[in-house]
Order: sequence, then structure tokens, then C-alpha cells
Amino acid sequence: MKRISIVIPMFNEARHIGRTLLAAQKAADAVDLECELIVVDNGSSDHGPQIARQFGAQVLVLPGLLIGALRNRGTAIATGEWLAFIDADIEMPEDWLTLLLKHEAEGQGEVFGLDLHTPAQAPWYADAWQRRTLRPTSRTLNPVQWLPTSNLLMRRSWFDQVGGFEETLRTGEDKDFTMRLHEAGARVLAVNESVALHWGYESSWREWMGKEMWRQGSHLQLLRTHGYSLRLLRFPLLSLVVWLLDFLAISALLNGFPHHAAVMVMITLLPGLVLSLRQSLKHRDVLLTMQLWGLHWVRLHLAGAALILSLFNWNARRPARG
Repeated sequence: MKRISIVIPMFNEARHIGRTLLAAQKAADAVDLECELIVVDNGSSDHGPQIARQFGAQVLVLPGLLIGALRNRGTAIATGEWLAFIDADIEMPEDWLTLLLKHEAEGQGEVFGLDLHTPAQAPWYADAWQRRTLRPTSRTLNPVQWLPTSNLLMRRSWFDQVGGFEETLRTGEDKDFTMRLHEAGARVLAVNESVALHWGYESSWREWMGKEMWRQGSHLQLLRTHGYSLRLLRFPLLSLVVWLLDFLAISALLNGFPHHAAVMVMITLLPGLVLSLRQSLKHRDVLLTMQLWGLHWVRLHLAGAALILSLFNWNARRPARG
């Protein structure tokens, strides 16, 4: 029987880890795969490790490591031919492995991830932010240059070929890892025939903004690792332009030029509008467009702040997220 090793990094996820493990096991049972569950705990203060053991997972407790190192340590003890990474707050559908192993057997690709959605009870901003990543239903296989590691499936040989995750990245390690897989020749595919549920959605504005600040803190390290390409530079540069326009608007207002200030403010709204239209047109939902417009405006300001703070190693002491 073939074996799959599922590596799950975790930090204080007692609310979700049981659901995550149970769903992953059911998906493996559906395709008759022997399933090895490996939870790598980053020093949780809740009962997450005990719950994981109750669901049959091997648990490594490794406080103080960054997220890439956690995934690498879990993979180091994995014995499966297949390797999957799931975040501790993700519920995989039962047909997860049935679909993706079929696509791999048909030669469609080598590295796969399912689209994500939020449960129905998620607040509007968490739901809208997740919906922006959902792809058109007319295409079930979407070639991409990188995938998040909220859920990721590949043969173990691909992980070994690129040397695993970069262990010095506080965040963005998923982008770095899957970009290296793509550069090594793996076809990286996002699949939307079925969706995984993200139970760790942001339940407050403060949490949403905090996570975005954390996510945006990876830009400098990714640029140093992969070079100063336009693809990696465009968003941080855009966020700095928005900050500059804000500064000019405030200066114009203080110097008695309210009309100039209003023009500057209007210009700062345009990037968020373009981004929201780009991501929402496929849904044909005006409300979603307006929601994303506001969220992108906030995100651009957070990204500029994170880029500046990353120069001073902000986030260096934050625990790894799973």
C-alpha cells in the first residue's frame, strides 16, 4: 500500500487540530492510502498537542523555530512516498486526494493545492478576502508560479530535489518553496474542483490587520533570495507610492491647498480599485468589488508599514503560524 505523510505545523490550534486531522485521515482512507500524520508544534500553551496525539498523530514539540524549519523537521521523520503540507486550521474535503492523485496520474502536474474558502459564519471581511483567491469554475486546473502551503501535495522526491523550505524566512516561505519547485521544472497547479475550508479565519479587524502586517513582512527576504524581479517588487513599490501620496496629501492640506490634497487622496484609491476589479470581475459581484476595494486600500498601507518595519527585523520574535 502506498503511504502519504501529512505534515502539519501548529501553534495554539486546539480549536481546530482535531477537525484538521480527522478530515485528512478520511481523505487518505477514500483512496486507500496509508496515512502518516505528523504535527510539529511550535511550543503551544493550549491542549493542541494532546488532542493531536488522541487523533493518532506523531507530535514533535519544537518551540522557537520558524515555520519553514517546522515543516522541514516534520518531513525529516516522514516515510511516505507522497508528501502533503496542511495548516492546522484547514479542513480538507474527502475527495481531496482522490482528485489530485488522479490529476498527477494523468500527467497534469506535479505539485497541487486546492482553493480555499471560509465557513459560512466568517465575518464579511474574512469571507471577501478569501473569495478573492477563488478561481473561475470554468477551469479546474490553473497553472501558477507559486502556491500557499495551507494545503500542498507532491511526491517526496520533489521536496528533496529543491532541499525543502528556507528556514530563515519568517513568512513567505511557501512562496519561496513553490517558486523553487516551479524553477526546478515542477508544474504547479491550483485546483478548484473542490475547496478546503479555512477555519482559522480572522474574527476581528485587529486580527485581520495583524495577519496582513505579518504576511507582508516577507518582501525583503524574498527579494534577497530570488533577486529584484518586477514580479516581486511591484506590490511593495506600489505600497510605498501610496504612502508617498498620503504624505503629499497631508502636506498640501497643511499648506492650505485642500484641492491638491483631495486629488492626492483620490489617486491613492486607484490602486486598490484596480486590484479589487482584477480579483472580483470573475465573480460578477459588485458588493465583493467594493469590499475588496476597501480591504486593498488598507492592505497597501499595511504593506508599506511592514516593509519599513522589516528593515528593523520586526516580526522576528513572532511564533510560527500553522
